[in-house]
Amino acid sequence: MFNRMTRGALVIDGGIALVFLAACLAPVRFGQGSDAVTVVGLTVALGLRRLSPRLALAIAWLAAVWQMYFADLGAGFPDLAILAILYANARYADRVTRWFGFASIFVGAVLGGIYLEWGRGSPSIGLSLGSGSLVAAAATLFKLAFNLGLLVGLLGLPWTAGTLIRTRLAARASRVAEQEAQLEAEAAEQDVIVEQERNRIARDMHDVVAHSLAVVIAQADGARYARESDPDAVDGALLAISSTARDALADVRLLLGQLRHPQTEGPQPALADLGRLLDQLRASGLTVAFTTKGEPVQLGNGQQLAVYRIVQEALTNALRHGDVHQEVTVRFEWLAEELEMTITSGLVSSPATAELRVGHGLAGMKERAILVGGSLTTTVDDRRFVVRARIPAAAAVRS
Repeated sequence: MFNRMTRGALVIDGGIALVFLAACLAPVRFGQGSDAVTVVGLTVALGLRRLSPRLALAIAWLAAVWQMYFADLGAGFPDLAILAILYANARYADRVTRWFGFASIFVGAVLGGIYLEWGRGSPSIGLSLGSGSLVAAAATLFKLAFNLGLLVGLLGLPWTAGTLIRTRLAARASRVAEQEAQLEAEAAEQDVIVEQERNRIARDMHDVVAHSLAVVIAQADGARYARESDPDAVDGALLAISSTARDALADVRLLLGQLRHPQTEGPQPALADLGRLLDQLRASGLTVAFTTKGEPVQLGNGQQLAVYRIVQEALTNALRHGDVHQEVTVRFEWLAEELEMTITSGLVSSPATAELRVGHGLAGMKERAILVGGSLTTTVDDRRFVVRARIPAAAAVRS
């Protein structure tokens, strides 16, 4: 029933009401004079017009009825408060109260027109119209209609102005809210992009570190076992460790640089780098057989990176968790619009246990394939762990 207002707004409305009251009670009178009940009622309604438009409208109606039918006063300066009350009704009231204010325009115009024409204590409308000639009755009806139209326009103007300003401010608030929502959506989208970039970097970091450490560990263990029987193998192992560590350090520096500058695009591994990757794993003691079938199709940078990381993760898992004495096969089959990869490796644990081995690396492989529009599945077949991936070509992704 009461609107929320600041203390300053309440002080302003109270000050306006006091000035209005002083003007109504001043020695200089407007119109036919002022009645105390009418003036006090309209003053209270004027002071409450923004705080409680519903209560202000009700008090204004009581004051107007008192003025017309009990005080027997004509229109005067105090009635100007009604215009401000109607404006506030359209500007600040709720929907139901606004409709009551709208109806008050016509009801008040009818009652006011009748009062201005006949006044309190005058003959009834029917008696007045029937007592004179037809011309006099027509003139009376015309004057009544004219007063009615004049009062509708006079009372409707502030209510219409309040409605227009309310609508305009609501439209402006809606545009501001829409702009804020758009900014929030853009900020949220940017956060999603940043989070996706961080997840990509985290996956790359995992792949680089896991692969490099697996190679380093395998080379170090091999060198330690071969130190007595084959001293020359130690130099090869140390060289492989050094090369792998340098490559990993360069990749980590690149990823850390991307974290500091997320807009910077750095070089990423591609299909041309698969040979170096396979050589590193072969140098670590893993037997890798690579075969390809069909005519290669064009892959985008994202698809090539996904292929590289999937092969890297699958071979790293084979080196860390699989049977390194069994051959690992990497098979590429190029179709019309996609590349099908199949990577198989031997298992040390039982197939039932291997089927449950789904860690960060396998989830990352599947996510990489999905992000470029492909798919990836992992199965166990005759004590061998099988990774099957489908990577669409660049043309297939665009279409």
